Amino acid sequence: MTTLTHSSDTLTRDALAVLQPGFHGTTAPDWLLRRIGEGLTSVGLFGRNITSPAQLAALTAQLRAERDDVLVAIDEEGGDVTRLEVRDGSSFPGNYALGSVDDVDLTRAVARELGSRLAACGVNLNWAPSADVNSDVNNPVIGVRSFGADPALVSRHTAAYVEGLQSAGVAACTKHFPGHGDTAVDSHHALPRIDVDFDTLHARELAPFRSAITAGSKSVMSAHILLSALDPNRPATLSPQILTGLLREELGFDGLIVTDGIEMQAIASTYGIERGSVLAIAAGVDAICVGGGLADEGTVLRLRDALVDAVREGELPEERLADAAARVRALADWTRRVRGASGPGAAAQEGTAPGTGTAVVGGTDIGLVAARRALRVTGTIEPLQEAPYVASFAPVANIAVGDETPWGVAAELAALLPGTGTDTYGSGSDAAEVLAAAGERRIVAVVRDAHRHPWMAAVLDGIVAARPDTAVVEMGVNHAQPTGSPHIATYGAARVCGRAAAEALTGRGA
Repeated sequence: MTTLTHSSDTLTRDALAVLQPGFHGTTAPDWLLRRIGEGLTSVGLFGRNITSPAQLAALTAQLRAERDDVLVAIDEEGGDVTRLEVRDGSSFPGNYALGSVDDVDLTRAVARELGSRLAACGVNLNWAPSADVNSDVNNPVIGVRSFGADPALVSRHTAAYVEGLQSAGVAACTKHFPGHGDTAVDSHHALPRIDVDFDTLHARELAPFRSAITAGSKSVMSAHILLSALDPNRPATLSPQILTGLLREELGFDGLIVTDGIEMQAIASTYGIERGSVLAIAAGVDAICVGGGLADEGTVLRLRDALVDAVREGELPEERLADAAARVRALADWTRRVRGASGPGAAAQEGTAPGTGTAVVGGTDIGLVAARRALRVTGTIEPLQEAPYVASFAPVANIAVGDETPWGVAAELAALLPGTGTDTYGSGSDAAEVLAAAGERRIVAVVRDAHRHPWMAAVLDGIVAARPDTAVVEMGVNHAQPTGSPHIATYGAARVCGRAAAEALTGRGA
């Protein structure tokens, strides 16, 4: 493969412009700053890059010292998927909780507050919201990241989220087009296939994306999924029929199209990241997201050179690469103009619809307010008076959520009832082990997607049979039959969801 040495070459600059790479560390490495100077227009941030808001602001300032309009992207959905608060848990409930409340003004206000925090730290592109309709209740990767299973509900909340986020001056990236909700396979590990008919896809999967486009979403992220009714041969990320024909021409989307992580196995193990990137740009993609796993200079150079070689060999039209690069730069310019505008209506003045509803609550408490409103209690709560024993049942986390972020109710209960004990149990556990550890203390059993994990349901049944006063807190998809006295559904595992549950269990909430 040819490695170009002329950094000023237009073709090389365009190839760099369409990449959204990550890196290691909490300051920008020299190689990244050098590539920004050579034309790289976007940088992706992950939890490993962030320790505090002040550090993040210093990092983004370092990047902008090289290029004032650099796109700084992050995967900050709130709820279970947080990078901004990766070590503490999110201050905002995720989509499933917001959908369960079904108040679009609340969703819009939460998104605006989240966007404001990102903007204050110098982040201007958020790979959110998830517009997937979670029609498969056993979906291993979407679940609580979705607003729900009803296309109309998901549509109205997706639009509200886009409006709220962009009213804070942060570009939304609605994902995972054309819809990742009806999958039983995680595309981080393999290529999912959806075999529903064309009419179902239009009525269900595509509805939220139409709403997002109408709301002015600045970007859309493609999914690494095969939808046989749309393209039986290539996954959406690599499909001209889906990205150019459907998204651009039929749905009329004129913004930036971004891939999901190109190193995910659905692409990497089938096409390879170099070939996959070339096919993606040729299909209509404008930006290649890479860096969740491969976050080094060598990866950037491999992808840059693959794109340049594809143009020179006639496989990728030069005008297609130039168009993609122009779209990246156009979004970068929008974010710079919004950042430079003054007044609370700055984003709206740049063509993004502001939220139209009355603010639900201002300031930093809106996430907790939303989490409290999302709580659903089955049965009667007899408030805990003494320190309980919290048994947390932990499934293996999917890659999008990760295992770095704490979750549960133990820490929040301990703050209210000092002396609270806790242990975490996995798939090899049994009820007798939990009962022995609890002793005479009241048990609070915390589960996550109990309906998807037979081992979890079995242990839970054994505990409740022996101790009917066990309180059960479901922090995932609330699909299993409620059990326990009481049963509390939080609709997500964000830190604020745990606090809302702890308040309810102790009767000490607002």
